[in-house]
Amino acid sequence: MMSENANQYAVYGMTKDAAFWAELRRILWAVAAALLAGAAAYLWLGPRGLAAAVVVTSAAAISAGIGERRPSRAVTETPAPADLAVLSPLAREMLERLPDPLMLVNGGDRVLFANGAMREVIGVGVERKHVSAVLRTPSVLEALQRTAHTGEPGSIEFTIRVPIERNYQAFTARISSDPSVVMLLMHDLTAMKRTEQMRVDFIANASHELRTPLAAVTGFIETLKGPARDDAEARDKFLDIMAVEGERMRRLIEDLLSLTRIELNEHVPPRGEVSLEAVVQQASAALTPLAKADGITIVVDVAAGLPPVAGERDELVQLFQNLIHNAIKYGRDNGEVKISLRQQASTGRRGPETLLIAAVTDDGEGIPAEAIPRLTERFYRVDVKRSRERGGTGLGLAIVKHIVNRHNGRLQIESRAGEGSTFTIILPAAKKQADAPVTELL
Repeated sequence: MMSENANQYAVYGMTKDAAFWAELRRILWAVAAALLAGAAAYLWLGPRGLAAAVVVTSAAAISAGIGERRPSRAVTETPAPADLAVLSPLAREMLERLPDPLMLVNGGDRVLFANGAMREVIGVGVERKHVSAVLRTPSVLEALQRTAHTGEPGSIEFTIRVPIERNYQAFTARISSDPSVVMLLMHDLTAMKRTEQMRVDFIANASHELRTPLAAVTGFIETLKGPARDDAEARDKFLDIMAVEGERMRRLIEDLLSLTRIELNEHVPPRGEVSLEAVVQQASAALTPLAKADGITIVVDVAAGLPPVAGERDELVQLFQNLIHNAIKYGRDNGEVKISLRQQASTGRRGPETLLIAAVTDDGEGIPAEAIPRLTERFYRVDVKRSRERGGTGLGLAIVKHIVNRHNGRLQIESRAGEGSTFTIILPAAKKQADAPVTELL
């Protein structure tokens, strides 16, 4: 009987433990009532009526105490597993497999259920928590409250800005009034929004950055067709300059297209597994001839037993090629570029995880402190002349930033005047390796 009534309490919003103690309190009150009834019977009926009075009164009191009385909603604090009785196993499985994030909230504004897509957005372990603790968007919380009270469905667009900016359209609907259950369904609009923004940005950037080399090429063509038509020396000189400007435009367009593609997919987590050591070795091998031309040595130091990362191989190769190229470009002649790889343990939002730390260090002049926060902006250059002389487009670190964001990583930049700079990439290991033991602690 205790177990059955405890389950009844759970249905009304109490936890299993709370139901147990509530039932125990009722029994104790019933026993006390029986004792008082027995004492009264003894006073009025004497010893002969005591036994009968106690038995009858105790049975009645206990029956009333643990019968069908429902506990008050005022004692409800957290939803119990029994709240999910509104979902059949088939319904749970169906909702779990939906590609769009979905959440069910009870009348106490606590999360009853969140499917896999929703857990990827707000994290794991959210059931039984207050909805405001897991989804901190005022407009969505207001829509949930409005639907819960009025029963009218709602629709609202909102943006989650961390860790990666994502745009959603949220739909709210009350699917049960007793007990009260409100559904929140979110549709990802990020790809559509990014496509619109990429089109605008590409046109603006291309028109701005291509204006100068196009003007130069056009001017040289007019000169060759006019005053320098028969001047062989000038013709060869101008053709060389035009070739350089043409190559600059080619690199600029390639980088713009690459950046556009990466930004468009930035919100989509990569699904493959990649050896970061192999990626770094490939990137450094491709740039070794360029480094040798300046007398620079590339040194790669890799710790043993590194787990793979969840990533897109081509994008990670591009990331490290950009960082190594920058280190060569801004390092000292006959200097050294160091690349180190190691792993560390950390505790993140999703629990313990293994992190891979990749650092690219040069021995150049360093970067002014006030310039570091702006390094990942499009077309930002600390030294414009040197960057253009060495073939830079001003997009390399912007590409690095967006690749790091897509791989759920972090970029750290440290620099000291006259000592060089270190660009550190921190990436999570692939999930199946996340609990592997490591020797260092973050």
